Amino acid sequence: MTTPLFDSVPGFDQPIAVLKHCHDKIRKQLTTLQGLLAHLAQHGNTAEAQQAAKAVLQYFNKAAHLHHDDEEQDLMPMLQATATGDDAAVLASLVPEILADHQRMDDAWLALRPALDAIAAGTGTQLPAHGVRDYVAAYQAHMSKEEGQLAPMAKRLFSPQQMEQLGTAMQRRRGIAPDAAEAPDPAARLAAMRTDYAQSSLSETDVLADPVAQFQKWFAEAVKAQVVEPNAMDLATVSPDGKPSSRIVLIKQFDERGFTWYTNYHSDKGRQLEHNPHAALLFFWRELERQVRIEGTVVKTSAAESDEYFNVRPVQSRLSAIASEQSAPIASRAALESNYAAVAAAIGDAPPPRPEHWGGYRLQPERIEFWQGRRSRFHDRIVYTRGADGQWRMQRLQP
Repeated sequence: MTTPLFDSVPGFDQPIAVLKHCHDKIRKQLTTLQGLLAHLAQHGNTAEAQQAAKAVLQYFNKAAHLHHDDEEQDLMPMLQATATGDDAAVLASLVPEILADHQRMDDAWLALRPALDAIAAGTGTQLPAHGVRDYVAAYQAHMSKEEGQLAPMAKRLFSPQQMEQLGTAMQRRRGIAPDAAEAPDPAARLAAMRTDYAQSSLSETDVLADPVAQFQKWFAEAVKAQVVEPNAMDLATVSPDGKPSSRIVLIKQFDERGFTWYTNYHSDKGRQLEHNPHAALLFFWRELERQVRIEGTVVKTSAAESDEYFNVRPVQSRLSAIASEQSAPIASRAALESNYAAVAAAIGDAPPPRPEHWGGYRLQPERIEFWQGRRSRFHDRIVYTRGADGQWRMQRLQP
């Protein structure tokens, strides 16, 4: 067990000490990871093993990347702007090494995490021993470089004002407000808001040849991850005078024909689609740090399809669709509820019939982009475009 570098948690007025304190916490989690590997081999997946896996996941999913960002976005750029002579020469070779270390550790973590997820959930019993060894060795070598070279250089070169600047940046990255007298104005605070993404990656070899099949794969993963309303999507349309508008709707079907939702044809979006059938959809699954952007041409579903879906909706939802002239002004909530009551009374116990002005739209995709958040805004983007021959072509886009 490594001896803690500090008896108490240093403050952000000592940013280099905070960075070293982060190393101490990382070492503790690496020790837990190694202990978990030995525990599983001897005892299997016990409650203690699940607790250890959860602790490691919590730290490396939520906290470890902040330490990397401190270095990439503040510490190393500030050193590069300050150093001269031999120090500058050292940084010229050291900074690319550290950036490569970060990428190597991120990749190693992504390989380890599924096994840890399964252990934490009580469904897995094994960790790849070589993966644990590689991850621990990479982190230990990386921290040695920082403690042996970066930290001493910063302590030697930085002025008190630069130390304060570094500490303030580290606070904001962690959502810790600086002292009230030093707090930025709201505009500066907004500009500084950012979340770095480190959960996954996306390469050309990861994705399926068919983008709809790839969407099905990601959608299933969003459901499994218990994303809040994974079927919620932003629908963007354009008015006759060229003004865009968007709103959240719920997808109800998707297959090789396209992506389907249901609504009032007389609503704002319905009138806009009547004039201009080109539209865009956006899914944002925050918990997985993923987006899917879909563009194409919209057509109405058949009356039979609209009937089929309408008739499986809850009765109250069917009555609402009949009672509401969607997007039209109304005097008050009381008037709206009065309309609903009148419709419910008129229909009685009979099944509410689908109104002709209510039904489905299907966006026939021409372009589908899969976006996976990555660290330092260096995101992965894989896009499919449908050619005139109907075949999909795939390529990577720059972030």
